[in-house]
Amino acid sequence: MATARGGGGVGWLVVVVVAVVCLSCAAAAARSPAGRAHRHLKRLNKPAVKSIESPDGDIIDCVHISHQPAFDHPFLKNHTIQMRPNYHPDGLYDESKSGGGGGEKPMVQLWHQGGRCPEDTVPIRRTKRDDLLRASSMRRYGKKRHPAPNPMSVDPNLLNEGGHQHAIAYVQGDKYYGAKATINVWAPKIEQPNEFSLSQLWILGGSFGEDLNSIEAGWQVSPDLYGDNNTRLFTYWTSDAYQATGCYNVLCAGFVQINSEIAMGASIFPISSYSGSQYDISIMIWKDPKEGNWWMQFGKDYVLGYWPSFLFSYLGDSASMIEWGGEVVNSQLDGVHTSTQMGSGHFPEEGFSKSSYFKNIQVVDSTNNLKAPKGVGTFTEQSNCYDVQNGNNADWGTYFYYGGPGRSSNCP
Repeated sequence: MATARGGGGVGWLVVVVVAVVCLSCAAAAARSPAGRAHRHLKRLNKPAVKSIESPDGDIIDCVHISHQPAFDHPFLKNHTIQMRPNYHPDGLYDESKSGGGGGEKPMVQLWHQGGRCPEDTVPIRRTKRDDLLRASSMRRYGKKRHPAPNPMSVDPNLLNEGGHQHAIAYVQGDKYYGAKATINVWAPKIEQPNEFSLSQLWILGGSFGEDLNSIEAGWQVSPDLYGDNNTRLFTYWTSDAYQATGCYNVLCAGFVQINSEIAMGASIFPISSYSGSQYDISIMIWKDPKEGNWWMQFGKDYVLGYWPSFLFSYLGDSASMIEWGGEVVNSQLDGVHTSTQMGSGHFPEEGFSKSSYFKNIQVVDSTNNLKAPKGVGTFTEQSNCYDVQNGNNADWGTYFYYGGPGRSSNCP
């Protein structure tokens, strides 16, 4: 009997040791990169009512409107979703006047070929494990690491500081309550996977120090973020100059989406071709004068959602600068300028169907009216690599051509 009890004791000891070892293994697994990625994916990918496979390999999850990532924010736990803005800005530019010199209506987004999301849901591009593994860290996934272009402070000796170059038009010196632009869409070539090329508008408040507030939207090609070279609709926001707050699209709490038709980060199709058909998107961002939230509209028909006013300090009141234009990352591999293209990859002087453009650019004033911007300035760090030229006419209102090829005999 004693021997039996002794054997049983050893058996129990073995079980306990095995259990402790298993718990240790489980804890180690949870702390491993794979374990952290799994938890992060669960936070990002909400339960879907329906999932749609896009021809480009994306999965679009139709998530119930009240379960979207925005509501992970502690201030939004009991938030009543605002399903429509109280006011639209007055004075929209008559796009029909753009007749023979404008773009053609795009299909909007590629995933629509696979289906549509039902009412009361919002389409969210599913984040995959490979997306996280491409990031420099999971903490920084979906976040920018660079400031907005500051056209008022350029040191010629620091032209490539941070590796970012721009070709933009801008206005400052007033209070701005929104902006609008029509942008033609291209697929610029990217030299290195960690580089990107984008065309967007910036709504800026505060200084260019650590307190900068920014709301951004446009199109981008970013292999690092998306894993391919597709041209995609994107948004971004920050309230502390890209340090800790904000993210691309809906990769963190903040932007509240209300639209079931358009997915942030999804591919735009079709795109413009050199000396061929031109395709445009239009984007408008404005501050609701009643609720104070910043709204975004895509095209004529799609009010996408809003950034709640409490996310911001300076933009809680108004913007102090509006910027429109292009940006690229110049990693200067082996000490030479990148050949990553901006816009169409061609300089402004080539003109329509060859160079990229913004047209009908407008700002929203304190009376909630859209109007042509006054005192438009232009800015580029190296005009021999990427340039910008602005103008005005009856068809396109205030416009500019921008972009370039990057590295060339004139841009070494």
